Amino acid sequence: MTELLASLAEPLHYAFFVRALAGIALVSVLCAIVGSWVVLRGLAYIGDAMSHAVLPGIVGAFLLKGNLLLGAMLAAVLTALGIGAVGRRSGLKQDSTVSIVFVGMFALGLVMLSKAPTYTSDLANFLIGNPLAVTPADLWSTLIVTVLVGGVLAFIQKELLLVSFDPTEARSVGLPVTRLNNLLLILVGLVVVLTVQLVGTTLSVSLLITAAAGARLRSRSLRGMMLGAALIGTGCGLLGLYLSYFLDTAAGPTIVLVNTLGFLLMLPFRRKEG
Repeated sequence: MTELLASLAEPLHYAFFVRALAGIALVSVLCAIVGSWVVLRGLAYIGDAMSHAVLPGIVGAFLLKGNLLLGAMLAAVLTALGIGAVGRRSGLKQDSTVSIVFVGMFALGLVMLSKAPTYTSDLANFLIGNPLAVTPADLWSTLIVTVLVGGVLAFIQKELLLVSFDPTEARSVGLPVTRLNNLLLILVGLVVVLTVQLVGTTLSVSLLITAAAGARLRSRSLRGMMLGAALIGTGCGLLGLYLSYFLDTAAGPTIVLVNTLGFLLMLPFRRKEG
């Protein structure tokens, strides 16, 4: 037992590992808050699209020698507003509008990337992901976004529930359905940006969706689903980070694999609908 505790304490001597633990815990809570709404509304494809649509913002900030995180956030907001605008003007279903905007943004990012003179580790970290590269500034920005997003969703929870499950009734009582939907898309985009920084553009959707989907298997309420998703995401994230340290594997993909395995292990214990 003593040797086991000593082994678990070993990585904690490194400041970068402790920051990674704190970052994963914060992002897991943030993803639980927003991911629960994404799962309930069947918007998982939007999380995947957002993780790729932020590419032009990342590359643009890199080319201009600006802050990559701010560039990604700007692209996420523009993507969310673009999805809403195209949907209103075209009359197409949301999955079609998401695909149109997502493909266009991703292609723009690839074109801009072809103009990048060099391929540095800063840009690679956003594309591939590296939790061990989290800085104190990243932790503070994640904490601020977590509090902000949690506060906004708590403030509009009743309205968003009505818009989600009965938009016709929501319109009849005067709720701004379009604005509320756009706001949710923007919040999803902000969360995806912070998650991309940890596990990269291709794997970020796992942190947003998998834990919330696992919590949905057992939860009876939205609050219970968020709490369960936070616990699952944090537990799987910390376990994945420790495994990556001892197995000498890439931290981001290892965390995603543990998340996926955790979801599969929960499937046999799904709560029966009553």
